[in-house]
Amino acid sequence: MSIDKHMTPMLDQLETGPWPSFVSGIKRLRDEHPEPRIKEMTNDLLGQLEHSYETRKGYWKGGTVSVFGYGGGIIPRFSEVGKAFPKSKEFHTLRVQPPAGNHYSTAMLRQLADSWEKYGSGLITFHGQTGNIMFIGTDTENTQHFFDEINEYGWDLGGAGPCVRTAMSCVGAARCEMSCTNEFKAHRMLVNNFTDDVHRPALPYKFKFKVSGCPNDCQNAIERSDFAVLGTWRDDMKVDQAEVKNYIADKGRQYYIDNVITRCPTQALSLNDDDTLNVNNRDCVRCMHCLNVMPKALHPGDDKGVTILIGGKRTLKIGDLMGTVVVPFKKLETEEDYESMVELAETIIDFWAENGLEHERCGEMIERIGLANFLEAIGVDPDPNMLSHPRQSSYIRMDGWDEAAEEWFARQAEAGN
Repeated sequence: MSIDKHMTPMLDQLETGPWPSFVSGIKRLRDEHPEPRIKEMTNDLLGQLEHSYETRKGYWKGGTVSVFGYGGGIIPRFSEVGKAFPKSKEFHTLRVQPPAGNHYSTAMLRQLADSWEKYGSGLITFHGQTGNIMFIGTDTENTQHFFDEINEYGWDLGGAGPCVRTAMSCVGAARCEMSCTNEFKAHRMLVNNFTDDVHRPALPYKFKFKVSGCPNDCQNAIERSDFAVLGTWRDDMKVDQAEVKNYIADKGRQYYIDNVITRCPTQALSLNDDDTLNVNNRDCVRCMHCLNVMPKALHPGDDKGVTILIGGKRTLKIGDLMGTVVVPFKKLETEEDYESMVELAETIIDFWAENGLEHERCGEMIERIGLANFLEAIGVDPDPNMLSHPRQSSYIRMDGWDEAAEEWFARQAEAGN
């Protein structure tokens, strides 16, 4: 089938650089796809995009589109210039939840792609910042048909709007020897518990879970999620001195002094004369640099668990926020451990839902009301590990600080920490 292609001189320039261009991908669908409907949709999509470049204006507006029983998961896109580009006048995006750790089989991917070519434009993004598979471009009627088909063979919509968003987890122990926890189980426990809050937006704004199996934080959970779960350990780092010597024999002492020893942020490492490594575990802050450079010689300890941080986000009302440590260390071994993690998430979301302002993320609420009030509300005792930086003013009364420190150490002893 031949179509009357829109002229796109400005978009054509985007294909001339050294990097692959999204324009080329859309053109391939327009020029090579056997389905006439997809050819026409992508042709009009390119036409509208060229028009936007010419006029320096965007022409997509929102609205309300949903499938039966759901209130979220779909990003509506209606064109304000639909008369000029009728085949792409509705170009909605559906968010679909991925498996934990993004573990797909090729059969799963082909099945999803076949359904999308049947009902959508063929454009897919793996993955959005929220973690979903993004199926980009379909009309209102086919939204329901596509959802019905993929739901029949096991897929569900993700979050969109003021709701709990789709969780993300790293590949974890399946591929990474630094893993300190069961990332997939933590991911699934949280998502399964909050499924209703994903599908039916009823919160002040979005709330994200992300799970990283070690302090490398490959999911960027600390700065991208309201509830970050990071695998860690609290005993001594494991050192294989024979492998340390092998590394040094390969590249020399000076290389590892320059690239490992001097780059430790707390100067917790030193090399002995016999090419063995000393680790001051008391000062180690789990930055993971030395483990990444010398993975055969250094590994996480055996007493593994997770740290939970709350309130990370990108710029909104008060700028970027890193997550605040709320649980410095928590074992995740038994069902009760996982259930208590989910209960903490429920408590935090309930408090934020009641006290957060409209369009206010959880971290912004904590900044507004103060960390002390937040901890009291969720029933968590203050801990020195929650300080993001030491005090900078010497004009602070310290009456009762010694007694407070003794109480904290007593609590730690009772908890076996």
